[in-house]
Amino acid sequence: MTLHLELAPLISLGAGIGILVFPKLLNYIVAGYLIVLGVLGLLGHPM
Repeated sequence: MTLHLELAPLISLGAGIGILVFPKLLNYIVAGYLIVLGVLGLLGHPM
């Protein structure tokens, strides 16, 4: 049995939970998410 998970939905879920638990971390979570998407985009990994 193979479990195939995409990275973007997992990051989105983690960011959403983090925002609900720690609202002050919203800026850091959004910045981290954008940095990860940018790096993955530059490396040629499709999201």
